[in-house]
Amino acid sequence: MLGLQPMNSKDAIYSKAMDSIADFAFDDKVASVFPDMIKRSVPGYSTIIAMTGVLAERYSQDGSNCYDLGCSLGASTLSLRHHVEGRNCQIIAVDSSESMLSRCKQVIAKDTYTTPSKLVLADINEVNISNASVVVLNFTLQFIPTSQRQVLLQKIYNGMLDGGVLVLSEKICFVDEHLQELNTELHHAFKKANGYSDMEISQKRSALEKTLLPETISAHQQRLRSAGFSSIDVWFQCFNFASLVAIK
Repeated sequence: MLGLQPMNSKDAIYSKAMDSIADFAFDDKVASVFPDMIKRSVPGYSTIIAMTGVLAERYSQDGSNCYDLGCSLGASTLSLRHHVEGRNCQIIAVDSSESMLSRCKQVIAKDTYTTPSKLVLADINEVNISNASVVVLNFTLQFIPTSQRQVLLQKIYNGMLDGGVLVLSEKICFVDEHLQELNTELHHAFKKANGYSDMEISQKRSALEKTLLPETISAHQQRLRSAGFSSIDVWFQCFNFASLVAIK
């Protein structure tokens, strides 16, 4: 059993100067401060989570599966649970981090909703997708090697029911150099307004540069079209963060 720490701790992981910065990992240290970290780092996160559930309520089909791939502490899983209860759906929440999933189990155990939910410790690339009406990839694909992304989306598409929805939320980049610089600076300002120092922002950026690989919206749209999705749209964007819906 992991030595679990409170999940409402303040993120101070990069608050002290480091001689060397390891690649970012979803380990116990990150898991223990993750709610604070993502709230202060991702503009629009709470809106994306809330609307993930609303989209699931619209597109979930009776007797189907709803997948939360890369579930972390279960924010999207909770949103799904709260909006598909009574639909005879099962939620399958998957994460490869034992630290994240251990805490996710605690979160789900405290939830008063009763939607059947299965938590799976696994690489999402190895998980079978079947009978799915809703699939959620909230800030997950960006941590998958780019060479594996098309295969994963194709597997998701193949395992989805007609009329099903994929919610894909990502940090994005821009071809236009001015827009890239603008949105990077706006994101930097967002984090500073939330209490992060320039040093924290810089050190975390260095930790993420080899593990979080953003792409343009057009790259995501093209990959989704290639997988077979027929209706694709950006429903939310704030600075260099966006969420897309893709309908089979």
